[in-house]
Amino acid sequence: MRPVDEERHAPGRPADRPRAGRDLDPASDEALRVLGAALFDELDALADRLALRILRRERCYLELDLVDELRQACRVNLLRGIEVLADVVPEGVDPADTTRETGRSRARQGVPLEAVLHAYRLGCRILWDALREASRARFGGVHDAGLLDAAGFVLRTNDGSSAALVDAYRHEEHRMRGQDLGRRRAVLDALLAGRGRDPGFARDAAAILGLPSGGPVLCVVGGIERARCDPLRDPHEALSAHRIASFWMLREDELVGLVAPSARRAAEVPRILEPQVAGRVGLSAAVADLGAADAAYRMARTAVRTLSGPGLAVLDDRLPEALLADSPELLPRVLDAGLGGLPALPEADRAVLLETLEALLAHGGSPTHAAQALFCHRNTVIYRMRRIEAVTGRRISEPRDRLLLSLGVMAARTAAGAAPDPPAPGPDQEVDTRAR
Repeated sequence: MRPVDEERHAPGRPADRPRAGRDLDPASDEALRVLGAALFDELDALADRLALRILRRERCYLELDLVDELRQACRVNLLRGIEVLADVVPEGVDPADTTRETGRSRARQGVPLEAVLHAYRLGCRILWDALREASRARFGGVHDAGLLDAAGFVLRTNDGSSAALVDAYRHEEHRMRGQDLGRRRAVLDALLAGRGRDPGFARDAAAILGLPSGGPVLCVVGGIERARCDPLRDPHEALSAHRIASFWMLREDELVGLVAPSARRAAEVPRILEPQVAGRVGLSAAVADLGAADAAYRMARTAVRTLSGPGLAVLDDRLPEALLADSPELLPRVLDAGLGGLPALPEADRAVLLETLEALLAHGGSPTHAAQALFCHRNTVIYRMRRIEAVTGRRISEPRDRLLLSLGVMAARTAAGAAPDPPAPGPDQEVDTRAR
């Protein structure tokens, strides 16, 4: 900031350029010019006073080690405020530039916007009190009436400065958020592509994503369907409530989450996420650390493919389905080997026999227990069982045949209701390290 030109700012000296837009009567305009010019001599004392008041009320400046910078900023902003009051802003200078720079700086420093606005209100109060004191102490109160009439102008000037500050602060905050989002997106993409095998990169990635640098990691993948509904509702908040760290990002057609519980709490993650499920969601097995995030990601995507509708698929609970989902070329072979001619039956017969076969398999091949589950007579189930064995060529009482029949049922369900596979990695946008 340029040094104060004492001759130019001498009390009562007329401005060296036309005054525009002040909307003041001559007495009020004269009062502000004369009293404003008188404050140049008090600039350093006013800056010290303002800095102390701010520090007493806003501890964040102390916590961020900004004491010296705050005092300098107080001086710069008060100087520009006095220039506006005295109507001696240098030619070609926008008075709001200083305010905007303050807003941008505070956003970069992490000072809360409320604290910055409070500092501006304190600055306006100090300037107003200084104007009143100058009128009485240095000019015998001759400018009191004019100063009172100019109060509206002073308040409007402060409001305009505050608005410029807020706009600059939020613009800078948005810019930084975009940069941070882009950085996090790039880091996540690299992890999912296998870069986490480099221990140094894994440590840096953990710091950027806000995750522990060691310990088990699970991956969650939620499929974004055509309706664009969130597959998980507020998963970050749900896990945070249990003090489990996680990072979430919305990609082109999927929501990806990396969850870092302690080893003894990994089993809690499905229970915590289950109430949040609103779409197809896959959960990987736990991997050793962030370096294996790519493997966890592949497992979670496989788990999603085992679902034909909304639900949470935990990979370890659906390994047979996962094997089929990950090997689509085997589906017709498993169908043929396990179910023989059953899939070729008319739809009504096929549906009834598949339902009966599932009940029999679930109850160890017992017609009595299957009949209870199906709410029908035991003889009906026995009749259907004979038809199943005839059309499939498999006997439910034989262990190997029972395994092939189970795989055949899974393959039939997968073939009938499999949802499309989420696309390969392609970043789109974040949910605020949180889900949308």
